[in-house]
Amino acid sequence: MTDTTRISAAALADLLAGGEVSSVEATQAHLDRIAAVDGDIHAFLHVSDHALDVAADIDRRRAAGEELGPIAGVPLAIKDVLVTTDMPSTSGSKILEGYMSPYDATVVARARAAGLVPLGKTNMDEFAMGSSTEYSAYGPTRNPWDLDRIPGGSGGGSAAAVAAFEAPLALGSDTGGSIRQPAHVTGTVGLKPTYGGVSRYGAIALASSLDQVGPVSRTVLDSALLHDVIGGFDPHDATSIDREWPSFAAAAREGARGDVLKGLRVGVVRELPDSGFQPGVSASFRASLAAMEAQGAEIVEVSAPHFEYGVAAYYLILPAEASSNLAKFDSVRFGMRVDVPGGTVEDVMAATRDAGFGPEVKRRIILGTYALSAGYYDAYYGSAQKVRTLIQQDFAAAFADVDVIVTPSAPTTAFRIGEKIDDPLQMYLNDLTTIPANLAGVPGISIPSGLAEDDGLPVGIQFLAPAYEDARLYRVGAALEALLVDAWGGPLLDRAPALVAREGGAF
Repeated sequence: MTDTTRISAAALADLLAGGEVSSVEATQAHLDRIAAVDGDIHAFLHVSDHALDVAADIDRRRAAGEELGPIAGVPLAIKDVLVTTDMPSTSGSKILEGYMSPYDATVVARARAAGLVPLGKTNMDEFAMGSSTEYSAYGPTRNPWDLDRIPGGSGGGSAAAVAAFEAPLALGSDTGGSIRQPAHVTGTVGLKPTYGGVSRYGAIALASSLDQVGPVSRTVLDSALLHDVIGGFDPHDATSIDREWPSFAAAAREGARGDVLKGLRVGVVRELPDSGFQPGVSASFRASLAAMEAQGAEIVEVSAPHFEYGVAAYYLILPAEASSNLAKFDSVRFGMRVDVPGGTVEDVMAATRDAGFGPEVKRRIILGTYALSAGYYDAYYGSAQKVRTLIQQDFAAAFADVDVIVTPSAPTTAFRIGEKIDDPLQMYLNDLTTIPANLAGVPGISIPSGLAEDDGLPVGIQFLAPAYEDARLYRVGAALEALLVDAWGGPLLDRAPALVAREGGAF
C-alpha cells in the first residue's frame, strides 16, 4: 500500500478521488507519523481530537457522490497564529495559553469548506517574532535535517511538520520572511502572497501592514493548490483585494510542463554581493542561475539601492505596529491574568504582561513604543516609512526591466539551536533577502535549490514578482523545480539524513 505520508498533496488527492485511499486512512497515517516522530521534532503544539471524524465525513460525502474540492480529504497543519474554534490558539505565547477562539480564521474556514482535514496547530516564535522558532513559549522546534539545528522562524513548526512528513500541507504567516526563510532551511516550498491576496482575518496580528498568510508544502503545485483554496477577497478584512485571481494550480502545472524559462528576464540584485552569504548558499544560487540560463532565461543585473536599509526600516515599522497590536493583551478582555492582591488594574496589567510575554516580545514592544513616542515619531517611524517607499520604488524600477527578481532565500543554512539566541542583531539579519517583499507588498516564493556544499544542509532560492503576479511565481518556480528534481534524481527531502537514519531515533 502507498505510504500516504511520503507523497505530495496532489498525488494524495488523486488517490483519494480515485477511491484508492480513504481520507480516514490518510489522516490516520499522518497522525501515526506525528505520534512517532514529533517527540523529536516538536512541530505541533496541539494535535486535533477531531481529525478522524472530519476525515470520515469527507469519505461519506465522497461515497454519496457529492462533488468535492480538488484536495478534499488531504490533511493540513495550521500555524498557531491562526485562530480555530476546536483547538487552542496561543500564537506561541504563555499569555494566550489555552485560549479558545469563538470563530475560525477565514483561511481556516475556507480550508474546512474545501474538505481539508486539520491535523493540529504548529509551533512558532511567540507572536511571530523570531527567525528560528526558539522564541516559542513552549520550547523550540527542531529541523528534520539535523535535530540540533533550527527549522527557521517564525513558522518553523509548519515547515518542520511538512519536511518531516507529518503533514503534506500547512498554513503559515509571513511578516518578514516567516514562510520563506523556514522553507529555505528545511528544503520545503513556501510562498508569501501579494499583500491583500489572502485574508488576514483571524490571524493574530503582529504588524498589520506586513503580515500575510500563505501556503507551506513540499512541491510548488501543492502550494498552488492550497493557495487556490485560501485566496481571494474577504469582506471581513479591510485590506483584502477585491479582484479575480487566476488558478494558481493551473499556473504551476503550466510551469512544470512548459517552456516557461525561455526568454524569461531574471533580475539579480547588484547590491546583494556574495560576501554577505555563506559560500554554500552562494554556490547553490549560482548553480540555479546557470540552470535557468541553460534553458534560455536571460540573467539581468538590476539595482535596488535601498534594499540594504530594509532590515533597519523593518525593525522600526514592525515593533511600532506590534506595540499597538499587542496592547489588547491587558489581562482584562482575554488571555491570562496574574492577580495582584490589593493592586490596581494597572498593577494587574503590568504583572500579567511581565509573566505572559517572553523576552523578544518585550524587546520589540519597548522599541516600538519608543519609536512612536512624541519627539521620536518623525525621526524613527516616519523615516522608516520613507525608506519603505524608496524600496517600493526600487521594485517598480526593477520590474520595468525584468520579469522576476531572484535572490537566495536567506544568507545561511540552518544554524544550531542556541547559536544566535543571545544575539538579536544576527537573528534579524536572517531576513535580509525576504524583508523587502513585505515592505513593498509584492509576492515571493522560496523553493529548494539544493544542498550547500560546505555543510550538506538545504538551501532555497527566492523569486519575487510584481504585485498581483503570484501566478508568475508558480509558473517560474515549478519550471525550475522540475529541472532541479530531475537533476537530483528525486525530491530533495529524500536525502535528509535525520529523516532516513538517526541512531536510536524514530525516523
